[in-house]
Amino acid sequence: MQETAVIVVGAGPSGLATAASLNLLSIPNIVLEREDCFAPLWQKKSYDCLHLHLPKEACELAHMPMPASYPKYPSRIQFVQYLTDYVSHFGIRTAYNRLVESASFDGVSEKWKVKVRVVNGGSDEFEEYSGRFLVVASGETSDVFVPEVEGLSSFQGEVLHSTQYKCGKEYAGKNVLVVGSGNSGMEIALDLANYGAKTSIVFRSPVHILSKEIMEVGLFLATYLPFKMAEYLTVLLSKLVYGDLTKYGISRHEEGPFTVKAKYGKYPIIDLGTFKKIKSGEIQVLPELTSIRGSEVVFKNGKSHPFDVIIFATGFKRSTNKWLKEDDLLDDNGFAKLKPPNNWKGKRGLYCAGLAGRGLAGARMDAEKIANDITTLL
Repeated sequence: MQETAVIVVGAGPSGLATAASLNLLSIPNIVLEREDCFAPLWQKKSYDCLHLHLPKEACELAHMPMPASYPKYPSRIQFVQYLTDYVSHFGIRTAYNRLVESASFDGVSEKWKVKVRVVNGGSDEFEEYSGRFLVVASGETSDVFVPEVEGLSSFQGEVLHSTQYKCGKEYAGKNVLVVGSGNSGMEIALDLANYGAKTSIVFRSPVHILSKEIMEVGLFLATYLPFKMAEYLTVLLSKLVYGDLTKYGISRHEEGPFTVKAKYGKYPIIDLGTFKKIKSGEIQVLPELTSIRGSEVVFKNGKSHPFDVIIFATGFKRSTNKWLKEDDLLDDNGFAKLKPPNNWKGKRGLYCAGLAGRGLAGARMDAEKIANDITTLL
């Protein structure tokens, strides 16, 4: 049994920010990470062309700004370097290849008991950790999600999730279907088209499409105008720039982009050039797929098209409910039950960071609040 004051589960940005905030207050802690590196989504499971969608100031972790030399929207490589420097600067202690099997509160010792399986080398070695406080920072993107599709196992081509996609170069000349029209799906479709792939993308749900400039204007307006007015003007700008989306097989969400984000956790699409290629016909928009027959994919409109590759940009799910016992802090989907600003604290020393759908800025705020609260209880 390894003892510490705080056990942090997850070495993504949320866990790193929490550990750094604890270290600044000299509070002993250990970070448990199931992968073999910190921020594995950024280091190993992101496509090459990825850049931050928000200005760097909105993506900085607690207590350390990004370098002044970085551009406004840093690349994935630059952000990983920032995280590397962050871990070194704050001396964050992480135990890698530790998959949490269970975490429960022991009423006798009044401590959290965490059982982990060491997943390095395929062994079944187990370890136990004990701490007065437990921070769930396993992220909103912890487990890939691929929907069940009739006949998927019969598909004769390549099938992958967006976390396995790196670059469109190897798909030049191939018929590629991207399933999912969030930011990852839109950017992957653009990358594929730029490399000469015959690209199609599935739009199943209504969306909001904003440019980076419109997004910035919207956030600026929200600081000075009533929420509804700022959102209305943001949508108006989007309509002026992008026009009638239905002409291209896309529907605009009836609720505003900031309302959709707050209510459903869905981000607006930050367009980097994908829509221009949709308008030109370089990227084909298709409705929801219903089944697969060999290399043919059948869609909701009854039509079918042949593809060589299917890329599922269908997001993630969370598995916290499988290992966290006696939980009153997170819902069945692994998100905080309470809305900000009360989302980060549960009972009996249980906390969560970065699970309220507020991105990196929200993770930073949660980390600082958690560390400051714990220091008052020691």
